[in-house]
Amino acid sequence: MKRVLISFRQKARWATIALGLLLLLTIVGWFAVGFMPLPSELFEPVPASFEFVDRHGLPLRRARQEAQDYHSYVPLREIPQSLIHATIAAEDQRFWEHHGMDSRAILRAAWQNLRHRRVVSGASTITQQLIKNVHPRPRTFPAKCLETLQSLRLEREWSKARILEAYLNRIHYGPMHLGCRAAAEFYFGKPPTQLSIAECALLAGLPQAPTRLEPRRHFDRARQRQLWILARMSGRGWLTPTELDGARSESINIQSSAPNFFAPHLVDLLLQLRPAEIPHMNPVRTTVDLELQQSVERFVRHQLASFPGSGKPQAAAVVIENRTGGVLALVGSSDFFEAKAGQVNHAWSRRQPGSALKPFAYALALERGATPASVLADIPCEFPTPTGPFLPQNYDHRYTGPARLRNALACSLNVAAVQAVNQFASPELLWSKLRECGLSTVDRASAHYGLGLVLGNAEVRLLELANAYACLARLGVWQPVQFISRENRSTSPANSARRVFEVAPAFLIADILSDNAARAPTFGLNSALRFDFPVACKTGTSSDYRDNWAFGFTPEFTVGVWVGNTDGSPMHDVSGVTGAGPILHDTIEFLHARWGTSWYDPPPHLTRAAVHPILGKRVPSDDPLAVTELFIDGTEPPFAEPADFDAYHRVRLDPTFSKWLETAPGGWRQRAWVLAANGQSPLHLIFPTPGMEFVLEDTLPSRGAEIELRADPAESVRWSSVTLPIIARQGRTFAHLSEGRHQLTAHEATTGESVNTWVQVSDQ
Repeated sequence: MKRVLISFRQKARWATIALGLLLLLTIVGWFAVGFMPLPSELFEPVPASFEFVDRHGLPLRRARQEAQDYHSYVPLREIPQSLIHATIAAEDQRFWEHHGMDSRAILRAAWQNLRHRRVVSGASTITQQLIKNVHPRPRTFPAKCLETLQSLRLEREWSKARILEAYLNRIHYGPMHLGCRAAAEFYFGKPPTQLSIAECALLAGLPQAPTRLEPRRHFDRARQRQLWILARMSGRGWLTPTELDGARSESINIQSSAPNFFAPHLVDLLLQLRPAEIPHMNPVRTTVDLELQQSVERFVRHQLASFPGSGKPQAAAVVIENRTGGVLALVGSSDFFEAKAGQVNHAWSRRQPGSALKPFAYALALERGATPASVLADIPCEFPTPTGPFLPQNYDHRYTGPARLRNALACSLNVAAVQAVNQFASPELLWSKLRECGLSTVDRASAHYGLGLVLGNAEVRLLELANAYACLARLGVWQPVQFISRENRSTSPANSARRVFEVAPAFLIADILSDNAARAPTFGLNSALRFDFPVACKTGTSSDYRDNWAFGFTPEFTVGVWVGNTDGSPMHDVSGVTGAGPILHDTIEFLHARWGTSWYDPPPHLTRAAVHPILGKRVPSDDPLAVTELFIDGTEPPFAEPADFDAYHRVRLDPTFSKWLETAPGGWRQRAWVLAANGQSPLHLIFPTPGMEFVLEDTLPSRGAEIELRADPAESVRWSSVTLPIIARQGRTFAHLSEGRHQLTAHEATTGESVNTWVQVSDQ
C-alpha cells in the first residue's frame, strides 16, 4: 500500500511538473508570439498589373509589371459573400473561431496521415497560408513552427476581415494570376462582384492546387472540387437547397483565351514610349475610342481581303483627334496573332512615303512667295546637285507642261514638286520643316536626301507622318501625339505645341487637298478620295508599289493609312489611292457619321481672283477660260498682257517649254492653247556643277578619269578648258581629268553666252 502511495505521489509530482512546464511553455510562447516579427512583405503592396482602358473606361488590356503576376487589388466589400463562404468552406472552416492555428484540424490531419501513411490532408489555416504565401520557406518542421508563431502574432494584430481580404488578394489561382479579381477576369471575363455561386465555388477550389486543378486543362478535376465545396457550404447553412441545386446544375463557361485584349499595338507602343508615366496611374485611361478602334480594324481586314492571291499584304491605320493630339485608334496590322507579321507594328515601322511629303514642300513654297496659281514647269528636266544631275520622273511618265501649283499638288506631279522646292525653297529648308513636324526618322543630313526628299526618298513612320498632317489640319500648329487621356494625368503635360507653318499657307494646302476637281485628271472624279463633305486628302506610293499611303483630315480628325508587304517586297500595281485609299475613306465616313465634321473658315487677308488656267495670271472674271483662285493679300499675280498671246489668242509660253512642246500630247497642239514664244533658251549648266570633287581610283576603268560635260541646249554648246583635254565622241563631250583644280567653260554658239564651272581632282 505504501509502495502504491509512493508511486501515486511520484506520478502526481511528474504530472505537476509536466503541467508546470506546459504552463511555462504556454506563458513563454504567449510572450514569444508577442515578440515574433511578421514578414515585411505583408505590409508591402503587391505590384498591380497595369489596367488599360479606353477613353470611356472600357477595358483594353491588363499587362504585367516585368516578371510579376497579373494582379489587381479588390477590397473585401467588393468580394461577394458567396466567394468568402466558398473559400472558408474549402480552406478553413473554423476561420472565425481560431486564433491563427486550428488544433482540431492539426489532430485530424495527423490521424489521417498516419492512418494512410501519406499526406492526405493539411491543417494550415487561412492565416498560416497567407504567411506562407507572402514569405515562402522550405517545407521543414522549423519553418512550419515559425509560420505558426507568425500566424498567432498576425491574429493579434489584424482583424479577421483584414486577414481574409489580404488572403483573397494574395493567393494564387492559376498561371500568373494572383488574387481573386485577376482570376475572376481571367477565367470568367468579369469582376468578382458579378460571379455566380457556382463560379465562386469553382474559383475557391483552385488555390489548393492551381496547376493540377487549372480549369482550362483539367476542368473535370476543378468540377469535382467545386461540387465538394458546394456541399460543405450547404452543410454550414450558407446555401439553401434551391441555391445548391442551381449551383450544381449551372453550366460553367471558362474563357478560352485571355480577356480584353484590344488595341494591342497601341498598348505595346504606350508601354514602349511612356514607361515612366504608367506606374503612377492605374487604371491607365488611354485616348483610344474602342468602338472606333474595332471599326478601323474591320475596315483594314475588309480591304486586305479584297486583294487577289494568297500573298496578302499588311496594313496599318491611325486616327488622331486634332484638338488634343490624342490617338483615337491605332491598328498596327490586320491581325495581332497572325504568325508571320501580326505583331509587327507597321504604324511605327520605317517606310518610304512616296508623294506623301509633297504638301509640306508646297506649304513651304507658299510661305516663300508662291501662290496656288504659280506656274511650275512639269517637263522632263535635270537638276544639278553636288552628287550629279537629278532626273525626276512623273508617276505615269507623262508631263503636263505648265502646271499651276494647285493642280500640281492635287495631281501629285513629281517634277513640279521638285521645281517648287528648287524655285521657292531648298532641300535644307524642307528637311528642317519636316523635322519640325516631328519626323524623327528623317535623321540624316539634308544633303543625303537632296531634292529627292520631296519625292519621299527618306523613311518615315505612319504615326509621325499622320501627326505631321495633323499639324496642317491645325493650320500650322504641331503638337505631340497623346496616348494617355488628360483626365488620367496627375499633372497637365507641358505645352509643347509650336507653330511650324503660317495660317494662310496651311489653309491653302487644306483647300487644295480638298479640291476633288483639281485632282480629277490623275485620280478621276469618283476615287476613294471623294467625299460628300470637305476632306483634305493626299496619297503616296513609293517605288515599285512597295508602300501605299493615304492621309485625310478635317478640322477635327486626321487619318493616316499604310498598306504594303512587311518585308518591303513590291506589290503589283497597287497605288495609294487603290490600296490605302478605301481604308481611309471608310474611316473618315465613320468619323463623319458618328461625330460629324466641319470645315475651316477662310482666315483673314485672303482674296479670290480670276486667273488664266495656263498662264496663272489674272484675267477678267467673265473670261471664258477663267478659273477662280485664292491668294494671300499682296500675292495676287499681274494681269495677263496682249504679249502673252499671239494673234490667234494662243498662249505664248516661256521658251523653257520648247522641247516639251515637240513631244507633248497632240491634244495640246490641236486645242492650240499653247505656242512657244520666239526667242532663245538661256544657257543652263547640268554637269559638272561648280566645286564638284573627283577622285582618281585604280579600281575604276581608266581610273575614272573621264567625265561627261552636259549643258542645255546641248546641240549648240561648245566646251573648253585651259588645263584639261576636251574630247568629242559620238555626239557627246567629255573632259579627261588630271589632279588639280580645273576651270571649264561652256559657250553657247547662237547667243555667244558663256558659263564657267570648276572641279577639284585628287589622286588616290
